[in-house]
Amino acid sequence: MKRALKNGPKWNPAKGWKYLKDLAPGSGFRTQSGLSGILIECETNAKVIIGLVPEMPEDDKQYYLGRRTIASNTEVKEIK
Repeated sequence: MKRALKNGPKWNPAKGWKYLKDLAPGSGFRTQSGLSGILIECETNAKVIIGLVPEMPEDDKQYYLGRRTIASNTEVKEIK
């Protein structure tokens, strides 16, 4: 059993994307769902500030905006 875990697959993000944990603090990013924000810090989970939300009802936008904690393995595109 231990051998199977050691020899398991190495997952990589899709072509052209990075994991949030691979970005430097202060980097801008955009997720596949269209959320845009800035990375504050990343340990087990990533603390981010979401500033731009795609078109959706106003009540839903208010939920996503602001400081959030999301998975560090979220696939994102770095905004330069």
